[in-house]
Amino acid sequence: MIKKEEISNGERKKVVVAMSGGVDSSVAAALLKKEGFDVVGAFMKFWGDGKCCTPESEKRARLVCEKLGIPFYVFNFEKEFKKSVVDYTEKQEKLGLTPNPCVVCNKEIKFGLFLKKALSLGADYIATGHYARIQRTANNEQRVKLLRGKDKNKDQSYFLWKLDKKILKYLLFPVGGYAKSEVIQLAKKFKLPVLGISESQDVCFSIKHIKTPGPIKTRPGLVLGEHGGLWGYTIGQRKGIGLAGGPYYVLDKDIKKNQLIVTKNEKDLYQRELTVKNINWLGDVRRPNLKVMAQIRYRQNPVPAVIKKNKIIFDKPQKAITSGQSVVFYNKNQLIGGAIIL
Repeated sequence: MIKKEEISNGERKKVVVAMSGGVDSSVAAALLKKEGFDVVGAFMKFWGDGKCCTPESEKRARLVCEKLGIPFYVFNFEKEFKKSVVDYTEKQEKLGLTPNPCVVCNKEIKFGLFLKKALSLGADYIATGHYARIQRTANNEQRVKLLRGKDKNKDQSYFLWKLDKKILKYLLFPVGGYAKSEVIQLAKKFKLPVLGISESQDVCFSIKHIKTPGPIKTRPGLVLGEHGGLWGYTIGQRKGIGLAGGPYYVLDKDIKKNQLIVTKNEKDLYQRELTVKNINWLGDVRRPNLKVMAQIRYRQNPVPAVIKKNKIIFDKPQKAITSGQSVVFYNKNQLIGGAIIL
């Protein structure tokens, strides 16, 4: 729970909550209202054909704000979302990479544009329903740590590695200290009109690619079949390849030759090191040969590794390291940085 007195020095602080119409953000707003913050709800419109910001979602978010007796705004970020997230994702997929749109959206939109808009409205903080935690040093809000959420099965800190360290002081994550089951019980307690809503687990938009078939090959060069476009496959994929006599696994994608490389040997998917670009640091722990706990995909347990400049070397080989995805670094529960896998 976030205590107002812990961060406001007794003053009534204004916080703008990103309202999605879902359980987590609704409970976040209710908790902040209960703690005495001056709370404002805001719904973000991302994408006309999206799954996450539908008219139904906006209506639920508005009803929650009415229930809580707080103001409600709608921020239209469709153009910015198209440019920063959709176009980026399409470009990366055309290159044969497997990008993580949520990481980009968090940096550019949810904690970028949204923060600027909130500050222009006189906000002291912004809050979301993310399962992550902010730890502030007593009497020094400039020293802020970003931690995993209490609920390890729901923890979303993995998607926040690209945030600018300077904005952490503005962030509140009210549900980060709760388990999901506790959040649902709080929604019942506050009588919020959001129970029974299914959670979206997919990317909130889809891209229509031109189908460019090509050969499916083994490493020795044996042609086994035809793929329907490299953008539709990811490293380590087993299902949906469409080959008889399997199982086969996607091992690599040759973009120049438009070839999908597969293997029957699952051991071929394991590598002990990877190369990265665009490292972003959120913790003051940078030093040569830094030992970390590294995570190469969401919902994977972090594993021991060493960072040597732009290389990440794992203690044990890791399966299906995927170009374009994120590798995130932890020191115990603290998120200290991350990078894009090359």
